[in-house]
Amino acid sequence: MAQIRIENVRKEFGAFTAVQSSSFTIEDGEFFMLLGPSGCGKTTTLRMMAGLELPTSGEIFIDGEEVGMKPASQRDIAFVFQMFALYPHMNVRRNISYPLLSQGVPKAEVKSRVEEVARILRIEDILDKPVGGLSGGDRQRVALGRAIVRRPKAFFMDEPLGALDAEFREHMAEELRALHDRMGATTVYVTHDQLEAMQMGDKIVVMNHGVVEQFGKPQQIYDWPATKFVAKFIGSPPMNFLDFEGMIGIGGDSVELAGTRIKVPVSRQGAQGALTLGVRPENIHFSDGSAYRGRVVATEYLGTTQIVTLSTPNGSIKARVSSAEKINPGETVGLDFASHTLTVFSQERGHALLSAGNEGVLHHG
Repeated sequence: MAQIRIENVRKEFGAFTAVQSSSFTIEDGEFFMLLGPSGCGKTTTLRMMAGLELPTSGEIFIDGEEVGMKPASQRDIAFVFQMFALYPHMNVRRNISYPLLSQGVPKAEVKSRVEEVARILRIEDILDKPVGGLSGGDRQRVALGRAIVRRPKAFFMDEPLGALDAEFREHMAEELRALHDRMGATTVYVTHDQLEAMQMGDKIVVMNHGVVEQFGKPQQIYDWPATKFVAKFIGSPPMNFLDFEGMIGIGGDSVELAGTRIKVPVSRQGAQGALTLGVRPENIHFSDGSAYRGRVVATEYLGTTQIVTLSTPNGSIKARVSSAEKINPGETVGLDFASHTLTVFSQERGHALLSAGNEGVLHHG
């Protein structure tokens, strides 16, 4: 398989910059997620890696070879589009087998590989049906099968599960990850779904407005977001933000919210001015002994847990707590924050200034 390296890649469409000097490395055999909202540049980045778009500047390496200006046909990759692109005059079997037949693979091997892919995708019963009469979900599975059957250096996938219903989508996510682990293929996968990215990815790049906000392992990105955008985009509910004016000296270990000292990770550099304290909902605990208080606005029952919305002196927040806790709207409760999980951001730039995992934060842009 192949390592893929992106170095200062930029893409402009006239006066519009779709991707701004992005750099990252996808290691050989990784399942790598390009994650972000619509219009963030993730699909453009994928298309440049695949050779479907040429970069305005920068370099793209696949398996050590610079391929930035080479067409897709010379990159030994397989691409699965967001909108399936099948040959309408061929049945399912011929659609899947076509790349192998074009390469002169022996017919016995073609038959074996097509049937293996069909079992993985659960489409054995439609192999001899025309693609024109298939549902959207079945056609997307056929498109996946046509890519998988080739066994290329790298798979590039642009939201390939978008046409599937929720139950089958979850199953296919598991199957794609299992297939990847068996084959050891380098896979680059575009999605706007944070849960899909966290479930499947070895590494994640989070993009926004053409900029790589952060890349790293899923737990790094969730626990130690490099920017407020990442903190808001990853997590449901997202990270809470409590704005305050203050100063954290070098070696300091607390900030003041509404006259209450809140412990934070030790600062190596110090920070002052307009700051924001970030805390995940599951890292907020109710405590009668806490001086920092919040008024319960609403509760949302989710089975084993509940989401509690609270009003505090520094803004509205949400806490995820056990459903066994009896919480009533209108009451005031004490709030404790797990200090080792907190992040402090600059309000002006939105960048993380310090966190428990500061050494693990990877930020670009």
